[in-house]
Amino acid sequence: MPIILDHVSHVYGDDTTLAVKALDDVSLVIPDGQFIGLIGHTGSGKSTLVQHLNGLLRATSGNIYFNGQDIDDEDFNKKELRSKVGLVFQYPEHQLFEVDVFSDVCFGPKNLGLSKKETELRAYEALKKVGLPDECFYQSPFDLSGGQKRRVAIAGVLAMKPEVLILDEPTAGLDPKGREEILGQICKLKEESNITVILVSHSMEDVAEYVDRILVMNHGSIMYDDVPKEVFKHYKELEEVGLAAPQVTYIMHNLKEAGLSVDENATTIKEAAEEVFRALTERTRLL
Repeated sequence: MPIILDHVSHVYGDDTTLAVKALDDVSLVIPDGQFIGLIGHTGSGKSTLVQHLNGLLRATSGNIYFNGQDIDDEDFNKKELRSKVGLVFQYPEHQLFEVDVFSDVCFGPKNLGLSKKETELRAYEALKKVGLPDECFYQSPFDLSGGQKRRVAIAGVLAMKPEVLILDEPTAGLDPKGREEILGQICKLKEESNITVILVSHSMEDVAEYVDRILVMNHGSIMYDDVPKEVFKHYKELEEVGLAAPQVTYIMHNLKEAGLSVDENATTIKEAAEEVFRALTERTRLL
């Protein structure tokens, strides 16, 4: 069942002189199994939006539905919601607190009331899915590298067997190799389990490479909601709100302006390479 947001607004400090509207009449449908990129400048409402999806924040107005139920109904089980809609924060240290990695990943399923055997099996499977080496399992999570901490935080959510995985800037501060490894693991998880993934990111290259759909937020509202190729056609409008298109898009526009007959709307390196090869082959044939 999809997640549905129906005219959702959120105001921090409501009924005070310091009130700030972080979400402004947002309506969305997030279907099962989609890979969504959520982008926007700092303060656009991205983090506020995703914290509504598992009930960490309550809407000031509007309704949110999960599996056909309003999550703010009195009889709705918020604990179950948070096991089904898992959120990995930007800073993994905010989610790590146990004495060792394995205990940390066991925490979520243990609190679901599962048996010790089932809890440990889930933790082991989750750690293997994120590619953490066995020798790290009984280390303190705070002795790990930044990339390894992120893997543990993701594993802790995966051990709950969520239907929706929300990742807030999962590659922030990582080197290119670490970014590629983390995103590769997320993509593999998506393909294997067909869960819904929502990726919050400032990297246009990452979003263009992996997601099926992009939501662009600006001042608490949805500015664009479309496939990457269509969203990045509006690169000039994105620049006006502090964003951009992938570097590949600018290169393709420059090639087009220089006279090479390419599709300037390529968004990934692979697409660009194929398009340049096609255009050069066509030019050579004409000569």
